[in-house]
Amino acid sequence: MNNNTKHKIELLAPAGDMEKLKTAVRFGADAVYFGGELFSLRAGAGNLSIDEIAEAMDWLHANGAKGYQTINIYAHNGDIQPLREYLGKIRDIPIDAFLVSDPGIMLLIKELIPGAEIHLSTQANTTNYLTAGFWASHGVKRIVCAREMSLEEIRKMRDELPDDIEIEAFVHGAMCISYSGRCLLSNFMTGRDANQGACTHPCRWKYSLVEEQRPGEYFPIEEDGRGSYILNSRDLCMIDKIPDLAEAGVYSLKIEGRMKSMYYVATVVSAYRAAIDEYLADTANYKFDPAHFDDLCKASHREFTHGFYYNKPTDKDQNYLTSDYTRDYSFVGLARETDPVSGLTTVEQRNKFSIGDVIEVFGPYTPFYEETITEMYDEEGTPIESAPHPQQILKIRFNRPPEEGFILRKKKEQ
Repeated sequence: MNNNTKHKIELLAPAGDMEKLKTAVRFGADAVYFGGELFSLRAGAGNLSIDEIAEAMDWLHANGAKGYQTINIYAHNGDIQPLREYLGKIRDIPIDAFLVSDPGIMLLIKELIPGAEIHLSTQANTTNYLTAGFWASHGVKRIVCAREMSLEEIRKMRDELPDDIEIEAFVHGAMCISYSGRCLLSNFMTGRDANQGACTHPCRWKYSLVEEQRPGEYFPIEEDGRGSYILNSRDLCMIDKIPDLAEAGVYSLKIEGRMKSMYYVATVVSAYRAAIDEYLADTANYKFDPAHFDDLCKASHREFTHGFYYNKPTDKDQNYLTSDYTRDYSFVGLARETDPVSGLTTVEQRNKFSIGDVIEVFGPYTPFYEETITEMYDEEGTPIESAPHPQQILKIRFNRPPEEGFILRKKKEQ
């Protein structure tokens, strides 16, 4: 076995709020990353208040998981004093590490929270081993690779770094069209700054071409005349390449998506957890099971790419026709407790479903199974034919009652 695979691989999941944080760990994440209400590059995510961060860290540590807080904006002068005050309020919370891109913020954290572990955010654009070594010499414990690095470059970085420096890399989720997320489009077009956490994702919008001397004449970039999503990358997916990542020296496999749904987090984490565990159980004879990819695709997604890991992306890694997601399944319910007397399971509805529907049920470390809905009641015990109301509380009879926290999903009609 390559020396770089000698330790356990960390599966790192996004946590946009408390529900997603707990879901990620229950479905197999070793660690989560989250933002506070300020100073995070996902201002549109739910994010956690200071009280919630304290609660989250207690819960994570009680469940054998870690939590990393993102403070990865590029600060302006006006951010410094508010950040100093904020750090003073969270300094006693046992946060496992801070994800930082700005050297000034790094200095401030070290000043106010001595001994804090620092992870270098992908926003810092680390693309070579010399830069990684510079940050390691300044006390950074983990380097989050720029998405533009190949596996060969990561392997070289790993060989040049001290053994105690970890490498983290994105393995799944949205790819930014701009270099390491350094995008000015959002700020220019909407006044919302991507590097301050407020990106409006104009790279997903539809564009046509206008020639300077002919204003008002729109020329289609693609022959279908509908305009073109010329900046629209496919989503990254490396679930079938876990051995390559491990052998290159990547310790932490990171899933993008703090603004994604709880269902997305559960589905993607569960699939990667299964694939990683199978790999670690027998690295010499490991063979990827395509069923894990099929499970992964039950969450909304764009077409997939391996990004920059094997070569510079080509037109095959762009989707010029649409920025729409593939959504073949809908998240219809979340299982709560099962009454041992009646045998009915309480379910919190998330999307409409009805008597006669075939539902897939899946949970942590549990392959999905199918159930046909034959008996359903509202909260008062009245029999009902369908559940159309958001977060409606239901009582359902299952042949195999799901455990609390299991997810119900339904395949959409094609």
